[in-house]
Amino acid sequence: MERRKFIHKFGAGALAGTGLLAACSNNTQPCEEGKQATGKTIQWKMVTTWPKNFPGLGTGAEYLAQTINELSGGRMAVKVYGAGELVPAFEIFDYVSAGGAEMGHGGAYYWKGKNEAFQFFASVPFGLTANEINAWMQFGGGLQLWQEAYEPFGLLPFPAGNTTVQMAGWFNKKINTIADLKGLKMRIPGLGGEVLKRAGGTPVSLPGGELFTSLQTGTIDATEWVGPYNDLAFGLHKAARYYYYPGWHEPGTILECFINKDAFNKLPDDLQSIVINAAKVANHNMQLEYIARNNAALESLVTEHQVEVLRLPDEVLQKLQDIAKDVVAEIADKTPFSRKVYQSFMDFREPVRNWQDISEKAFLNIRGQ
Repeated sequence: MERRKFIHKFGAGALAGTGLLAACSNNTQPCEEGKQATGKTIQWKMVTTWPKNFPGLGTGAEYLAQTINELSGGRMAVKVYGAGELVPAFEIFDYVSAGGAEMGHGGAYYWKGKNEAFQFFASVPFGLTANEINAWMQFGGGLQLWQEAYEPFGLLPFPAGNTTVQMAGWFNKKINTIADLKGLKMRIPGLGGEVLKRAGGTPVSLPGGELFTSLQTGTIDATEWVGPYNDLAFGLHKAARYYYYPGWHEPGTILECFINKDAFNKLPDDLQSIVINAAKVANHNMQLEYIARNNAALESLVTEHQVEVLRLPDEVLQKLQDIAKDVVAEIADKTPFSRKVYQSFMDFREPVRNWQDISEKAFLNIRGQ
């Protein structure tokens, strides 16, 4: 939409609050005339780990690009490339770092081989919900630590989406005890994968586009992906019988955008502000989309496709939580930086949990029909 339509839809206060109106008013030319004033459009590429236009994740990347393009008044044109179009899904971090593209869109836990502390900036098992992790990012020092972590790679990261509490995954056998996880080959990334490994399973790293075939052919025995909205789109119900909850491994997963710092630093101040605040808008928008769409998708899975939705037993969840505490603490002890991130995360988690217990959790527990 045009910038004036954006203001009409969200209110001038939405732009003023992010500083975008101020950024525009400081220019000698109105933002809408910026393209004509400079005589050229700044062309950027965004590479992603998601299939092109995949609901929620791929469309979230498109929404971010569209928001930048529209708020820049045509001065920027960000083009999105799905996984494999320019580079494979798990190579986008290095590609943007090397300057092959100006932006990437993925999840920080995919790059744990570079620094295990990266996983704190995606999701921690039994950690923070979407609202909580966003609060840690913006008001608890999380974003500053994340940017410090990516600094050696010449990248500037920002939250650009959140999938909210995920499902525990798709299985072709029932999980009644922790012993049922032994020998299980499951696609599960990040810290959740290490927890599964210590429970006796085998974590497998696969991009989203390979999940259905891998599950259907028996290359893997189980998979987590996101939740009903995305899982229905991939047709995972056709490859597995049992759908388990809750998503202990990813209670509020950040989807990131990361920007090549050299490219970012070449932008004028107002366009830098637009890029930063467009990521904030995209982050919020994706979270709301998942809240709005997951239930309808779940209803379709249950009523139309006869999927059996099951809760993981308390015994299994408690054992996974015990393992997760050890895994997270061990990563914290690996480097001074990991310890700093861990301490910041835990210092935020404990007091916010106390508040949540008497606010949202308490309300949800007493909410009636």
